[in-house]
Amino acid sequence: MTLNFRFAVVSDLHLALPHTIWNHPSRFHLVEVSISAFESVLEHLTQLDLDFLLLPGDLTQHGEPENHAWLQQRLAQLPFPVYVVPGNHDVPVVLADQQSIAFADFPYYYTKCGYEDPQQIYYIRQLLPGVKLIGLNSNFFNDQGEQVGCLDSKQLRWLEEVLAASADELILVMVHHNVVEHLPNQSRHPLANRYMLANSAELLQLLKRYGVKLVFTGHLHVQDVAYSDGVYDITTGSLVSYPHPYRVLEFHRDNQGGEWLQILSHRVESVPEFPDLQQSSRQWMGDRSFPFLIKLLTNSPLNLPLSQAKELAPGLRDFWATIADGDAMLDYPHFPLEVRHYIQTYSASQPNSGITTGGTLTLIDNNSTLLLG
Repeated sequence: MTLNFRFAVVSDLHLALPHTIWNHPSRFHLVEVSISAFESVLEHLTQLDLDFLLLPGDLTQHGEPENHAWLQQRLAQLPFPVYVVPGNHDVPVVLADQQSIAFADFPYYYTKCGYEDPQQIYYIRQLLPGVKLIGLNSNFFNDQGEQVGCLDSKQLRWLEEVLAASADELILVMVHHNVVEHLPNQSRHPLANRYMLANSAELLQLLKRYGVKLVFTGHLHVQDVAYSDGVYDITTGSLVSYPHPYRVLEFHRDNQGGEWLQILSHRVESVPEFPDLQQSSRQWMGDRSFPFLIKLLTNSPLNLPLSQAKELAPGLRDFWATIADGDAMLDYPHFPLEVRHYIQTYSASQPNSGITTGGTLTLIDNNSTLLLG
């Protein structure tokens, strides 16, 4: 039986009404463009005859009730269904404070976006005949009240039950934290592990057992498609960070059971406040990159002395922007050999970062067709 549908993914909107914007000299997020960039995307998407739109978390700057309320009202005006999950910025506290909503309040803002039962912060919804979406919550608060990326045991039990009951359907999974590593040793890297689901191995085991092939994530603010034992983790960069991307995807199944997913990525090129958004945003990110680069160079595995890190960091000012772009090709031949080799591990030629067929690397982070069966 053939199956064809089109949908879009827009991630990490970090929406901030002007009066809610806070500033910090090292803030990577260009939240000043959040609403105008989102409106630009919606203007495009409403012309495409979409079946649905996925927003995999960090919908708001920092969980402000007025930003959640604005988004709730805007999504209600769209001509296609929208489904959301919470990111760490959407529910930064268990109990409401002067800035942010309470963790338990999130589903009540989005009862039209997956949370038909707002007393549960994860859900399964029928998208189309034979196609279901599972929206997971990866925000867990430990006994000390600290927020970590994790699926609690109750949610995992629920997930196994719904997967077992949906064996004959195509399942899409959406969750904020990454499930497959998108960066070298991401699960163990001191700067990158917080972007991974702490119990990603347990989730991957479940997904593989029930034949789930497609997971849509955010959080990392990069364009990347990673693969592990039959599961693709398609993470989409942030709408308020260079290169301000979003994706339009088409799923196809033919009469012989062949399945593939076509991915096309787009960028917001201009907004009224920043007519040359791509150049301005890359500059913004580079200007704020120094503290991050010092941490990268002085932490494991390089452990460079601070003096050497300070010498090398300016030459890496576009390092993160290049990664965020997707399909990165990184080489710094004038760097010390150990540092040069380490930086190269972030290139798209590394494992999980591309598809190698017959010795030829196919770049898949932005525009590609994934053969699923």
